[in-house]
Amino acid sequence: MSVLIGEEIDKLLETTSRSFYPTLKYLPKKIRGQIGLLYLLARVADTIADSKVGETEELIEALTQYNDVAQGRKQDLPDLKELAKIQSNPDEGELLRNVQKVVDALSVYDKGDQVRMLECLDIIVSGQILDLQRFGIAREGGNISSLQSEEELDDYTFRVAGCVGVFWTKMSLAHMMKLSKEKEELFFENGIRFGKALQMINILRDIPEDLRFGRCYIPGHRLEEHGLTPNDLLDSSNIAKFRPLYDTYLDLTSEHLDAAVEYIRMIPDRQLRLKAASMLPVLIGQRTVTLLREGNILDSEEKIKITRDEMKGYFKKLLRALIIPGGVQRLLAKNKNG
Repeated sequence: MSVLIGEEIDKLLETTSRSFYPTLKYLPKKIRGQIGLLYLLARVADTIADSKVGETEELIEALTQYNDVAQGRKQDLPDLKELAKIQSNPDEGELLRNVQKVVDALSVYDKGDQVRMLECLDIIVSGQILDLQRFGIAREGGNISSLQSEEELDDYTFRVAGCVGVFWTKMSLAHMMKLSKEKEELFFENGIRFGKALQMINILRDIPEDLRFGRCYIPGHRLEEHGLTPNDLLDSSNIAKFRPLYDTYLDLTSEHLDAAVEYIRMIPDRQLRLKAASMLPVLIGQRTVTLLREGNILDSEEKIKITRDEMKGYFKKLLRALIIPGGVQRLLAKNKNG
């Protein structure tokens, strides 16, 4: 793949996004670098927010300062040296040591693209700050808190992922394609649901890990309706009681993925690279939902994820589908059904 942004930034991107980086090669060159840079900007914020030391207010202040510098409101980045030292993932530590280079890379792009990237980053950071305010620092073995309503869950999925659908859509319309005003509105709506689908999959797949660090994204009142508390989800034998509620969220996720399929269909056939880059997360998402329906998500020993061989298989299927007339629609339909 050609250089996205610059050798140093590209290396940071490759080492911190092993699952996302391969999909970048499918993106058209006109938007590849901007999407890669937004990922890095958001990954910096995510790494700060997920740090499991210090005080909650310190992490919120670091996030706020970082975002203020990226947005051009302030000049001095927070001191992230100590946070860099304690990262269990050395690549994330290296990212925190090179934040200034990541922020400086914004200048590579024109003002319009900078605005689009920073709008999205601002929303993502607001979601991470809200998460810290609700749950505090993710410390193992603490009390478990839950979201209070479906509205909070929907708002959270928009802030940390739905807004990326907006960004992706704006980039596509600015550089790759044109739609009528009416179709644009639907394209944005489907793009938001696309992002929400991927975040819902993360939430529904990571329940045991989140519970271990005191976080439950399933609203408390919904659990109560099924005679459950967040602590009950620590016991894998409660899956029978939890399954009906869990399946409603899988159904919602599937509906969001259906909107994502419609999003892909709205991309002109001539934009093969844009279609391919959009299809891959949908294919993986559909398969993951199927696995989540079949497994016991409350069993922390049962790791539910797509294997490396399956990933390679999807790359091959995707390439074939793109060159065969009607292949895209057939692949998406077949993948959803089994």
